[in-house]
Amino acid sequence: MLRATAERMGLTDSAGNPVWLAPHDFRRVFTTTAVQDGLPLHIASRILGHRHLNSTQPYTAVFQDDLIRTYRSFIDRRRSTRPVEEYREPTPEEWDEFEEHFALRRVELGSCARPYGSSCEHEHACIRCPVLRVDPAQLDRLEAIATSLQQRIAEADERGWAGEVEQLTISLRAAQDKILATAPPRDPTVLLGYPTLPGGR
Repeated sequence: MLRATAERMGLTDSAGNPVWLAPHDFRRVFTTTAVQDGLPLHIASRILGHRHLNSTQPYTAVFQDDLIRTYRSFIDRRRSTRPVEEYREPTPEEWDEFEEHFALRRVELGSCARPYGSSCEHEHACIRCPVLRVDPAQLDRLEAIATSLQQRIAEADERGWAGEVEQLTISLRAAQDKILATAPPRDPTVLLGYPTLPGGR
């Protein structure tokens, strides 16, 4: 039906060749028009039912500068509907607090990924914390900590400190998980040797 309609309309491209549309093309036309009119790409992605934003980007037949210009106009319209005080210049004290937060995110084993304005919920037990981002350069230090924890568990077990054993074991498991997540992947190649022929040939 679409091909027949296009033929009756006499649609042609710049080279004079007939143009016809498939049903799927309407998704592309909709997405391109919507993004050009200011719809954020991630919302268009949800409307199309895509799980990943990368799947939506090819649907938008717009250049990168068009996307930037559209996004800026969207932000301008968004700001015009918000209270002016939300976009005021921060005070020097607020800047100092902001910078201090990111300075405090640097820890022994890497960096803390907790969001700005939030306090540490794990009492600075970085080994156990899921938001610790281990610096690969500190992997040797992390392995040394895991070895130390094993020694402390053995001592606590020998002295009958069951509570210490339990707490240290939790920390050891967390350290081992972070080591596995941070360590570079091992080479899966296995050398099987060279085949030999009967008789030593």
